[in-house]
Amino acid sequence: MRRISRITVAGAATASLALALAACGSTSTSGSSDSKGNKGLAIAYDVGGKGDQSFNDAAYAGLEQAQKEFGYETADVEPTEGETDADKEQRLVSLAKQGYNPVIGVGYAYAAAVKGAAEKFPKTTFGIVDDATINTKNVADLVFNEEQASYLAGVAAARSTKSKVVGFVGGVDIPLIHKFQAGFEQGVKDTDPKVKVLSQYLTQTAEEGGFSSPDKGKSAAEGQIEKKADVVYAAAGLSGQGVIEAAATSKVWAIGVDSDQYQQAALAKYKDFILTSAMKDVAKAVYNLAKSVEDGKPETGIVRGDLKTGEVGLSNSNPKFADDAELQEAIKTAKEKIISGEIKVKSS
Repeated sequence: MRRISRITVAGAATASLALALAACGSTSTSGSSDSKGNKGLAIAYDVGGKGDQSFNDAAYAGLEQAQKEFGYETADVEPTEGETDADKEQRLVSLAKQGYNPVIGVGYAYAAAVKGAAEKFPKTTFGIVDDATINTKNVADLVFNEEQASYLAGVAAARSTKSKVVGFVGGVDIPLIHKFQAGFEQGVKDTDPKVKVLSQYLTQTAEEGGFSSPDKGKSAAEGQIEKKADVVYAAAGLSGQGVIEAAATSKVWAIGVDSDQYQQAALAKYKDFILTSAMKDVAKAVYNLAKSVEDGKPETGIVRGDLKTGEVGLSNSNPKFADDAELQEAIKTAKEKIISGEIKVKSS
C-alpha cells in the first residue's frame, strides 16, 4: 500500500507539472506528495470539462474523495478544442511521467490514448470511463449499464406526463448514447404504450459540440416542448443544461443525467423542474480504481456498474418525486424485475 503524509507540495513540483502539460490542456493539482515523488489519482476530462454539472463533475467528485481519504497529490486536466488522439495520449503520458497512479481518461474518446499510454507505462494503472474495447493488462475499463437507469427514467416519464408526449435529447449520435435512448423508450412504452417519445440528437460527432453546447440543447428541447412534450430527458453532457433551462422556462419536467442534477449549484434556479436524474456513479468508479491501486490490488479489465451493484439508478432529491408513492412503487417494481432478469433492457 502507498501511504504518504500531508506535506505541502513544493512550488517547483507544481510548476513542473504545469509546464509538462501546458501543451495539452490546463491542469489543477491538489494535495501533497512524498519525497519519492509518488503521486495519486489523475484524471483527464472529456469534452465539456469540469463544470458540466454532469459526467466530468462526477469524475472530479471521485478524485476529491480519493484525495481526502488518501492524502496524496491529485491532478485534473482540461481538454483542448480540436485536440487529436495524439494530444490526448501526450496528456496521459505526461501525467504518468510525473508519477501519478492511476491515470484515468474520462470518456470513450480516450480509448486510443489510454491504450497507447498504458503500453508505454506498464507499471502504471490506467482507467477509462465508458469504453470496453481496451485489452491491456494495466487498464481498467469502467463501464455502466446506462440503459437500466434510463429504463427507470422512462417509467418516471410515462407516469408523470399529462400530455402523453415525452422527449429524449441525445448529445451525439453514437452507440453509447443509443443505450440511454433505447432504455428510456423501452421504459416509457412498457409503462404506457400510448405515450409518444420524441427523440433527437444534437450532432453526429462530439467535435460539433453535441456534449458541450447548452444552446443546442435548449433549442432541441424547445422544439420538443412545442410538440407537447412535458417531460424531457437529456443525455447530452454540458448541453443538457440547456435542456433543463428550456424545461424550467416552459414549466415542464426535465430528467437529468449522470449526476444528481437537482443538487447542482449551477442549476439551482431550475431545480424545481428537475423531476429526477438517471445517474451512473462515475465518482464511485473513479474512487474505487484509486483505492484498488492504493491497496496494492489494481482493478483491471472490464469493471461494470449496474442496478444490482447500485452504480446506476434514479435520484430522489426532488421531494415531489420522492414523495409520490405510486411512482416510487412502479420504479421499485421495474428495478426488481430488471435485476432478476424478468425485464431485459435493450441497449440499442
